[in-house]
Amino acid sequence: MERRVAEGLRSALGPLGLEAHAFKVGWYNAVLQPAFHLPYPDDTLAFVVLSTPSMFDKALKPFVNKERLKLIRDPVDQCVAHHLSRVKEKFPDQRVDVMFDYEMLPSRKPKFLAQTAAHVAGAAYYYQRKDVKFDPWGKKKIFGVCIHPKYGGWFAIRGLLLFPDIQVPFLEQPAPVDCVSTEEKRIQLLEQFNFHWQDGRYRDIIEVKERYSEEQKAYFATPPAERLRLLGLSQEAQRITFH
Repeated sequence: MERRVAEGLRSALGPLGLEAHAFKVGWYNAVLQPAFHLPYPDDTLAFVVLSTPSMFDKALKPFVNKERLKLIRDPVDQCVAHHLSRVKEKFPDQRVDVMFDYEMLPSRKPKFLAQTAAHVAGAAYYYQRKDVKFDPWGKKKIFGVCIHPKYGGWFAIRGLLLFPDIQVPFLEQPAPVDCVSTEEKRIQLLEQFNFHWQDGRYRDIIEVKERYSEEQKAYFATPPAERLRLLGLSQEAQRITFH
């Protein structure tokens, strides 16, 4: 069953520049405090969904051109939500719950911790302060960051798909690829991500197979309210969209 679902997701999401990686809810819950647990049995099948660099051209631009007068929030969020709701239709005999990276609980905690999900699914390695033996940062707050073995930091975690009626007790957990394996490189990665994230150098901590195009970099570097103009939407469309 897991294989059939995985193949269905691959065929639906792959052409859009999206990846889906399977995990068991229990793998995720085992490494987190109870306040962050997903409220499903441990053997429940779930997938973490990533956007790769090609999503911009394969999914976002066509979506914006088609839906130009119906954009009511961030175009990327709306595009991903649209396609993941379409995916649900591919499994009419299954319950499919969707969680998005931007969703919050009433407590203001995120509905799920995206980087932890990517790590336990083997999709990307979540590098944290504890991965550095000789910590040079003292009392500074240091945030961790996921690195994908193919895209480095040129990707994003967009959501979870959960299949509450599918239990997978025998699913084997893949280890994420430890592609930033030296102490020196890990320190460099966390330094660049925490103190120089705007310049994006941390994204190229490894040699990547694909990165964001110049157009895509410009889009994400632009304040959200001005992004539609970069995608060729008229002032009139923007006025309708935001007011």
